[in-house]
Amino acid sequence: MDNIGLIGMVSIIIAGLTIAIGSIGPAIGEARAATQALSSIAQQPDEANTITRTLFVSMAMIESTAIYCFVVSMIMIFANPFWNYVINKAGGQ
Repeated sequence: MDNIGLIGMVSIIIAGLTIAIGSIGPAIGEARAATQALSSIAQQPDEANTITRTLFVSMAMIESTAIYCFVVSMIMIFANPFWNYVINKAGGQ
């Protein structure tokens, strides 16, 4: 396998690992936040509006981590800066 194929393969593997790890972490975090929020609402039903609003804001912040990982994986696949560098060094195609 030549260097160009190796860089392409490594980029795809890293993109897959990035989105895999980047989606598992926020999923666990969102599940824990929802569990705690539901427990808190069950204990204090009068504060349900405040807890729900705080839960939605925190879930949006947690979800942004997954979105960042998705963007990084898309960059690794479609706009990899190493790819262009290697292509230029290999022959300027």
